[in-house]
Amino acid sequence: MADSAAQQIERREEYLDVLTKSGQKKGISKPRGDVHRDGDYHRAVHVWIFAESTQELLLQRRADCKDSWPGLWDISSAGHITAGDSSLISARRELEEELGLTLPRDAFELLFVFLQECVINDGKYINNEFNDVYLVTTLDPIPLEAFTLQESEVSAVKYISYEEYKELLAKEDSDYVPYDVHGQYGQLFDIINMRYKENTVSRSLSLQEQLRRYAPNILSAELTGLSESGKEALVYLIKAAAVMDELFYLQAWYSNPVLRDWLKKHADRSELDKLKWSYYQINKTPWSTIDADQAFLTTADSALRLLPNATKPVKGWKGLEYRAAFPVQKPPGANFYPPDMDTREFELWKDSLGKDQQTEATGFFSVIKRHSEFLLDSNTTENKAGSAHDLYIVPYSQEYKSLLAKAAELLHKAGNITDSPSLKRLLHSKADAFLSNDYYDSDIAWIDLDSKLDVTIGPYETYEDKLFGYKATFEAYIGVRDDQATAQLKLFGDNLQVLEQNLPMDSVYKSEDVNAAPIRVIQLIYNAGDVKGPQTVAFNLPNDERIVNDRGTSMVMLKNVSEAKFEHILLPIAEGCVAKEQQELVDFDSFFTHTICHECCHGIGPHTIILPNGQKSTVRLELQEFHSALEEAKADIVGLWALRFLIHKGLLSRGLLKSMYVSFLAGCFRSVRFGLEEAHGKGQALQFNWLYEKEAFIFHDDDRFSVDFSKIEGAVESLSREILTIQAKGDKEAAGLLLKKYGALTEPLKVALKKLELVQVPVDITPSFPIAEKILGS
Repeated sequence: MADSAAQQIERREEYLDVLTKSGQKKGISKPRGDVHRDGDYHRAVHVWIFAESTQELLLQRRADCKDSWPGLWDISSAGHITAGDSSLISARRELEEELGLTLPRDAFELLFVFLQECVINDGKYINNEFNDVYLVTTLDPIPLEAFTLQESEVSAVKYISYEEYKELLAKEDSDYVPYDVHGQYGQLFDIINMRYKENTVSRSLSLQEQLRRYAPNILSAELTGLSESGKEALVYLIKAAAVMDELFYLQAWYSNPVLRDWLKKHADRSELDKLKWSYYQINKTPWSTIDADQAFLTTADSALRLLPNATKPVKGWKGLEYRAAFPVQKPPGANFYPPDMDTREFELWKDSLGKDQQTEATGFFSVIKRHSEFLLDSNTTENKAGSAHDLYIVPYSQEYKSLLAKAAELLHKAGNITDSPSLKRLLHSKADAFLSNDYYDSDIAWIDLDSKLDVTIGPYETYEDKLFGYKATFEAYIGVRDDQATAQLKLFGDNLQVLEQNLPMDSVYKSEDVNAAPIRVIQLIYNAGDVKGPQTVAFNLPNDERIVNDRGTSMVMLKNVSEAKFEHILLPIAEGCVAKEQQELVDFDSFFTHTICHECCHGIGPHTIILPNGQKSTVRLELQEFHSALEEAKADIVGLWALRFLIHKGLLSRGLLKSMYVSFLAGCFRSVRFGLEEAHGKGQALQFNWLYEKEAFIFHDDDRFSVDFSKIEGAVESLSREILTIQAKGDKEAAGLLLKKYGALTEPLKVALKKLELVQVPVDITPSFPIAEKILGS
């Protein structure tokens, strides 16, 4: 059927963004016909609908009036991405327009991007097209009578076995639009085949191996030092902390909460399902933290969701059941940004905003969304006049309103009960912050906390935002303060200004006003939220540069976590990788003392900086995605420098001088095993490779390592100077080059990691919390 006059006009006026050959926008758009006439690169979407129960793909027959491949069987749904539109929105719209199928965003799984370059119609139609290929997985085939076909685009639909369809394409059957199944597009069939013909025994064994890398450990604490009111408040605090879990699941990916619930519900169905749930509980997402975020689950493992009204009604059919999808590649922007937003789109939008809105867009406590998605989900046609961009800001207090209200209520209850004035102030101010989105006062109250019951709760770390490092995830740590150990550590906080003035960098970059960092040592009772994968042994907060400048930071050391890691991981690593004559130098005091100094050194060095053009900025904003890894490397290596400085000043025992370097060497292998996608792992690789290049670390013929004490001090100081200077200048290019060169898995590291894998040294611990489990189970 030919297009109507109105449809022809609309098609002629459809504009497409023109891309470079590498897929980047040129900043211009052209009419669709001109794009195909001139062979311009552009973008489109392919959406495949796959029925699990029958292992079939849905195909559509292209309308006879189409200007490309008329009358041939093709993808379930496809279409160009109109200039200014986004990929996922276009995929959803095409499916609705062509087939009358209305699906939410969690039904769409981005599989890969396919570049199609071909010429048809006697050279009149040049197709240089980047295609975002999506898969929608349904439980059963959708009844054909449920579809509403767009006559100008689709003349018929049918289901076909994916294996039969692949064979037809391989034979270049003339009834089907051609795709090279032996080339890039073969990924579609490989992915389906791998998911549904996988050997469950081998998959179970693989998950068992992944679980074996974590040593189970029971973490508890003595509560006898708490007052009765403290014990009562603890109940509410544990419950508030559990809400941070709910928040983090949602922040990690939008279909993550339903995936979690599905895996938990079906964990007893088989041994494989039990293993899936066990490993998911460690990672809190379908991506394995210590395997460079490789997926250990697929959408085929995910939750089934029922949509009764996704199509027109069919008698006797309850509706469409689909799998809540997630991509194999972990989205770098997590659930903070639209999944199809790239950095260029964000920067163009950000630059169009006023100064205050720019601060909010790049701030810790907001998510970025699309107007077009809101309109599509709400089924409205609200006028977007006056807005040249599709993105907008939503503060956490609005985005997570119901969960934050629940957490705030629990914190207020705990604050009303506690007899500690500083804890009371913290809990009430944090509860208020959850609802106002202003965390300044509550973070000051956290720095000033002086209570036997120690509480850290809220949005803090930005590791999950791998696009920019802007957005903070929710977390919680509840513990009992170890008063004796805390008193012993006052030395470090008192000497921060002295350390700042003696840092190995140009004096022009040094701060004259570094605040002493209070240090609290606790025995951890419970943690929640963004505590996936490897467990932290300490943290230095807050990360808000305003507070760092006004009041400095405070640090919390988790002593029982450190003890567990040293016993289960660091000692076995030393036995396997450190030269025998230096193994006795690996001790807990050195390990724990360097951990303390690491956290202290987050509080010194550049934070707020002046750029060459005179503009005031921060290291975090300038280094963006490189900030987290470089900051962790700085705290580590400057921590070593600071320990040597304090030893030479007579403030620490000279007995640490050798043991701290050898303990650090063993710790390098521990942290690199977290994976180079993780900030600590990448930062540790940078340090190891630098020190190895400077011959401060020696690799012996027996595949063991030792420290050259005559070279280690100079190597530590040179790397400290390099990182501090990059941060002080806000030099993103230099940061990227440094991490690219040194933040890699080099041959010596590979040898060490392989040895540790062979002897099955755990990568980390997986804690259980009996006190919290009793409270949450009640």
